Amino acid sequence: MKRSRLSHQIALSISVVAVIAILLDWIGFIGFYAIMWTLWPPPPAQNLTLQDLVPQGKDYAFIGLVIVLSLMLALVFALRLTSRIIAPLNSLAEGARRIAAGDLSARALPGDRPFGETAQLVDDFNAMAQRLEDTAKAMVSWNAAIAHELRTPLTILRGRLQGVTDDVFEPSGELFRNLLSQVEALSRLVEDLRVVTLSDSGRLEMRFESTDLEQEVRQAVDAMRPGLTDAGFKIELATRPAFLLCDGVRLRQALLALLENARRYATPGLLQVSMRVDSDGLVIAVEDQGPGLSPDFAPHAFDAFARAEPSRSRQFGGSGLGLSVVRAIAEAHQGEARYRPATSGGSIFEIAIPITKTELTHSDSC
Repeated sequence: MKRSRLSHQIALSISVVAVIAILLDWIGFIGFYAIMWTLWPPPPAQNLTLQDLVPQGKDYAFIGLVIVLSLMLALVFALRLTSRIIAPLNSLAEGARRIAAGDLSARALPGDRPFGETAQLVDDFNAMAQRLEDTAKAMVSWNAAIAHELRTPLTILRGRLQGVTDDVFEPSGELFRNLLSQVEALSRLVEDLRVVTLSDSGRLEMRFESTDLEQEVRQAVDAMRPGLTDAGFKIELATRPAFLLCDGVRLRQALLALLENARRYATPGLLQVSMRVDSDGLVIAVEDQGPGLSPDFAPHAFDAFARAEPSRSRQFGGSGLGLSVVRAIAEAHQGEARYRPATSGGSIFEIAIPITKTELTHSDSC
């Protein structure tokens, strides 16, 4: 009923406007000649009177015929117009009902594209529906990925503790160190999830203060040096003095994530960690010797739970959150995290942080 009411209202309105326009034209026509008669009366020889201007029976019949024909034309055009207007609106309403019922794949049809406003409304609705569907899919993917990442350490912890309870395993320092490493892995996963989630909601807490960024970079490299050296990497460090208003702890966390990513996935060899200033601001870069990222995977490298191996194998460890944490911290500094292939065939991961002219002058003078 609601659909027909709007179309009926449009048709009735157009019809009424058409009748009113005809009557006004007719009345205006008679009024015009009445005024002309008063101001410039015809010569007496024409034997005309003012009564001759008043419509007679044939005139009223002609007026009625014109009104009927006008109404028919108005109704035809009104019905065509309402069908072009109502069709996309009905499609919008149907799509909204389906989305409210849980069908996020519902889309509205734009109908007649020449109606720009209606088409734009439908396009905006479809964009909203697509974003809702993407968000729902991402949520399902996140839940599955989180469950996948939590399952392995929890299974190990439960098995070992159950074995100790059943006297299958003898309590020892090595056993407890193994259990502690699993707990630490869970703690890192929870912290990474917290950072990424807070960043997505715009609530990542940052503590900006004047920081010796060179010192933070060196501390991160020194912390990772033993593990990188044991894995066969040779570290080459190239830094410069840089005092910036930033969260040094967070940036050190981001660099640690890049170094850990290199330790897990890069080919052992030279690992270059550098700082430079260019048009993008201050850039911290980590360059390895390979194997690099595939062109298909590179655009998604910083997505949460993204992994180059489709099977999500844990052969190399890691949760797939490290690079997303790097991006979250970089964006919290109004900067960006990016990847580009190196000329040597390896990977270059960069954190670019915008800096002011004052900060740059201060850094150069230190």
